[in-house]
Amino acid sequence: MGKYLEMIRIRFLMMLAYRTNYYSGILIYSINIGAYYFLWSAIYGGKESVQGLSITQMTTYIAVAWMARAFYFNNIDREIALEIKDGKVAIEMIRPYNYLNMKMMQGLGEGIFRLLFFSVPGMVIVYLAFPVDLSAGAATWGYFFLSLVFSFIINTQINLLAGIATFFLFNNDGLIRAKRVVIDLFSGLILPISFYPGWAQEIMGYLPFQGISYIPSMIFTEGFKGGAVVEALITQAAWSLVLLVPIYFMWSLAKRQLIVQGG
Repeated sequence: MGKYLEMIRIRFLMMLAYRTNYYSGILIYSINIGAYYFLWSAIYGGKESVQGLSITQMTTYIAVAWMARAFYFNNIDREIALEIKDGKVAIEMIRPYNYLNMKMMQGLGEGIFRLLFFSVPGMVIVYLAFPVDLSAGAATWGYFFLSLVFSFIINTQINLLAGIATFFLFNNDGLIRAKRVVIDLFSGLILPISFYPGWAQEIMGYLPFQGISYIPSMIFTEGFKGGAVVEALITQAAWSLVLLVPIYFMWSLAKRQLIVQGG
């Protein structure tokens, strides 16, 4: 376990060396949230609520969803693809650690950095600029952070699947781009899932994407209450376990047909 903790620390320090990019990112995210706020203000048009969410709840949802994205987002799928293309993966696979676990820990180190130096200061700026309600109770904060951990796990597992696909496709840049669009659209980042038509919500209920952004954001804004919170957390936990199956299956196949393209 010590070597994986060291990977988290090293990735955190690597991100710290290039922190200027993330300071500028805070401004970009804040502008993005502001644009969504004005858009939704126009959509609400003076209505007290839409689909059970007030304009303040919607603004909070948007802010929390985008700042949470800073934590769970990572590029380990692209890193895996690049290491396969240049042959580095062959060296990584003979080192005394599990390659996929190592990638997940690197993503966690990046996520912790983003949470501390991106999400927290970014949320302060957004809170001062827009009508965001951060007065959730201690229990809500606790459920939110637990849900955020699950969102990181689910997103990272999907990234691992996309990265492993490079073993079979050799060049999966298009798949990675498509995956990112699908996650942003179907995770509830751009539009809460409750705003989709009933048939679309039913389909999304069978997909893991809701566990990435929609569930933690709805928990924080108290769009989910009581038993609905527990049910949502169980859904996230279930997907965290279910996604291990295709990861294990694809990784087992990938190791049998490794072809090094570079090196």
